[in-house]
Amino acid sequence: MTDASAPGRPISRLARLVDLRAGEAGPLAAAFGMFFCLLCGYTLLRPLRDAMGLVGGSGHLPWLFSATFAAMLALVPVFGRISARLPPRRFVPLVYRFFALNLLAFSALAWLDVRAVWVARVFFVWISVYNLFVLSVFWSVLADSFAPEQGRRLFGVVAAGGTAGTLVGPALAAALAPAIGAAGLTLLAAALLEGAVFAYARLVATQGGGEHPSRRAVGGGVWGGLRALAASPYLLAIAAYMLLHTTAATLIYFEQARIVGEAWADTGARTRFFALVDVAVSALTLALQVFVTGRLIGRIGVGGALTLLPLAALGAFAALALDPRPLVLGLAQVARRSVDYALSRPAREVLYTVVDREAKYKAKSAIDTLVYRGGDAASGWLAASLAGVGGGAVAAGVAAPALGWAALSLWLGRRQAARAAALEPGRTP
Repeated sequence: MTDASAPGRPISRLARLVDLRAGEAGPLAAAFGMFFCLLCGYTLLRPLRDAMGLVGGSGHLPWLFSATFAAMLALVPVFGRISARLPPRRFVPLVYRFFALNLLAFSALAWLDVRAVWVARVFFVWISVYNLFVLSVFWSVLADSFAPEQGRRLFGVVAAGGTAGTLVGPALAAALAPAIGAAGLTLLAAALLEGAVFAYARLVATQGGGEHPSRRAVGGGVWGGLRALAASPYLLAIAAYMLLHTTAATLIYFEQARIVGEAWADTGARTRFFALVDVAVSALTLALQVFVTGRLIGRIGVGGALTLLPLAALGAFAALALDPRPLVLGLAQVARRSVDYALSRPAREVLYTVVDREAKYKAKSAIDTLVYRGGDAASGWLAASLAGVGGGAVAAGVAAPALGWAALSLWLGRRQAARAAALEPGRTP
């Protein structure tokens, strides 16, 4: 393996930039590639998902969010059973290839030119389920493979792999869509999922065999993740953070649907707006991840990085209350989502490096899917009930929860630091 400190080699420049240490180049490259493939495949299809969500009007969005939550509720015990019986090196490829088969089914529907409204709604729900599950599994693998100290240094760089994917994905969609259509794009997304499986195999290989965590089943029961969540104040606090996060994101999403729906009548124009916002988010996020994330988290800590998201959300609500135009909406979304992806998301994943393996896989999966989409469903209906309330009133109403969210972030940062200090060097909990 290349020595990260060898003088005169290209890796030495990367080592200085990201504080890379000996033996970490291979695992970091594999994790970077895995995340690139996952988000490149997802962002090939995300603008289409957002446009599909508006087919028939935005009034049915609460039902779509509720349907997504129901799908998550059905899948969480299935994942719990699989992860209890199989080691990650077996169930990670199994999960990813299951979703790849789903993509092949959607490709067939697109090839047959099936344009029924129910297809658009099923696609919206499926993409929402698929994205959270594959990403939750990915970050569980990372928390199982890297020590807490490594997570603080390297998770920002790993996240940059995903951001690079979010830049390439929409570009591929724009370039290839006229030639290969939706059927070809979904096939390409399935191929990228297979690329993620290959990168995962390289991650395991670069970290050795024998006692590597990927070779041991997580164990526990089907509902072990929910039991672990209920018994741990630390995990419950992470779940509360996620609920506040998804509530803020969903309220902004519904405001986005209203503003975009009033500004443009056709799906093509709406898709273009969503795609432009995605590209801007990806560009800013990548710059932050490469040049800022690792150093900033090292300086302000995990809690400080987590706090930036509630502050950004509050700023977005205030901006839209003052000027609810598409331009302001786009700028607010770029700022909020960039802070989330570049700073708060890596810090949030570091929280899981100090819990046991059942919590890393099962409790984390429940939080990232069931809790997240449950919050979506509840806040979707909340947003629908607030449809007649002015944006200023909504912004004022979220001010107090945002401050509580920030305080919770600081508490989580302190608890993570205390747990990390209690761990023996070089060992996972």
